[in-house]
Amino acid sequence: MSSDLDHPWSSDLTNPGGTTRRLLVRQARWIAHDVLELRLTRPTGGPLPAWEPGAHVELTLPSGLRRPYSLCGEVADSEAWTVAVHRVPEGRGGSREIHETALVGRELEVRGPINRFPLVPAAGYLLLAGGIGVTPLLPMARELTARGLPWRLVLGARDRSRLGYAEELVALGGDRVLLVPQDEVGLPDLAAELAAVPPSYAVYACGPRPMLDAVTALCRTADPARSPHVERFTAADGTEPVQLDAPSGEFEVVLARSGLRLTVPADRSVLDVVREKLPDVPFSCEEGYCGTCETPVTAGLPDHRDTVIEPSERPTATTMMICVSRCDSPVLELEL
Repeated sequence: MSSDLDHPWSSDLTNPGGTTRRLLVRQARWIAHDVLELRLTRPTGGPLPAWEPGAHVELTLPSGLRRPYSLCGEVADSEAWTVAVHRVPEGRGGSREIHETALVGRELEVRGPINRFPLVPAAGYLLLAGGIGVTPLLPMARELTARGLPWRLVLGARDRSRLGYAEELVALGGDRVLLVPQDEVGLPDLAAELAAVPPSYAVYACGPRPMLDAVTALCRTADPARSPHVERFTAADGTEPVQLDAPSGEFEVVLARSGLRLTVPADRSVLDVVREKLPDVPFSCEEGYCGTCETPVTAGLPDHRDTVIEPSERPTATTMMICVSRCDSPVLELEL
């Protein structure tokens, strides 16, 4: 995901670290079928740090699971952060816990805001959402409307009951918003949507893996080719973490702040080895798509295998996702 730190939306909110604070789950409400919205505030009230469209926070759930969720409330609402969570029965447990636990009135540890999906300057914007993927795009649509910039948003879901924030989006954008309930009209015509906007438009997409893979392929083969901005909820290919499949040997990791030197075997991740000594190192997806485990690199040559850092940015990247990425040098030094 690329960004331009000189454009009006950019700030140090893109810092991969983020601050941790305890927030109260003040309110919960249903905004679509199997989608629960949580409103988070300071326990005693008061303003929260500002954030920008595309930002997310990471919740530590009562069980200890850490999960990232896009902020989808009003940027101007300084009193609360809002996230919406889709229940995925076959998922890894985070969404089920949120839906099945009485969270209202409880405090959660919240890290962020963090923005790896920021708006970049463009002549206009095509926003493509699948299901819960609407959450980071809704604040973008609000921001673009406020700035008087052209945009179009396409939201698809299995049926109308799953089109989250549909009424608000239509009220906001009118005929700039296309709702696509699959049971009525089929899948969104992504090729037609991409062909209908000028090459100068930025393309943003968030949703299920097949949709994002399709958007990426269509943009790659377009004339001229486009570079879409995508945010994934699952690994790019749905396989096991990539370091288990790709060849890689053993290497050493030096933890600069802790003064530790550890051996990372060929069949284990950096994250696994580091957590044996530093169990509080943050992580979530363990598949290289969420960015929670992003760690500064102070020496060595990282072998980037995540989907967070754009391929074009990897040669100069100063951080790595330690859940999947490895090392092309004998020793890797991390700021841990």
